[in-house]
Amino acid sequence: MSSRIEQLIDEIEEYIDGCKYQPLSNTKIIVNKEEIDELLRELRMKTPDEIKRYQKIISNKEAILNDARAKAEALVNEATIHTNELINEHEIMQQAYAQANEVVKMATQQAQEILDNATMEANSMRMAAMQYTDDILANVETLMSQTMRTTKEHYDSFIGTLNHYSDVVNANRVELNPPEADEYLGEDIGDTAQSGNGGGENLNLDLI
Repeated sequence: MSSRIEQLIDEIEEYIDGCKYQPLSNTKIIVNKEEIDELLRELRMKTPDEIKRYQKIISNKEAILNDARAKAEALVNEATIHTNELINEHEIMQQAYAQANEVVKMATQQAQEILDNATMEANSMRMAAMQYTDDILANVETLMSQTMRTTKEHYDSFIGTLNHYSDVVNANRVELNPPEADEYLGEDIGDTAQSGNGGGENLNLDLI
């Protein structure tokens, strides 16, 4: 059964695969910011819990080894007790020693096998948990890099569009108020005023 963080990564990958491409582009896609932010927010919330879970698995190594040691010690103690019982029987003293040594030897071997197997199992679980956690973090890192790259491309495209529209607005303003037209209009107004003053003087002279 997969973890929630794996499901989230699958959902994000499926979402990205299902996004439409931007017009005239085979690499840039159109992303719904609210949907991708929701998936990333849940991924950030779940990642620490997943890591803690696998750290707990790693920490269980000591519990496994302690359990193995306890079983081994119990086995040795049982063998020792049995040995003492055999030794106490004077009639089978020699046989008791031989049997006792054999029992202790077998108990020691079994205890060592238990410890070896427990150590191998704990190390295997630890390596698997570390590898799995590293794979998850690698997927998260890749996803974050892709998201950051896509966001930067959208931002650069938006700024380029704003600059283009700003240039168009400035060009339109220049067309509405060209500098040459303002100078020419000023000269015409001045000439008209002078001409009007001259006409007034001639009219007064004629009346006189």
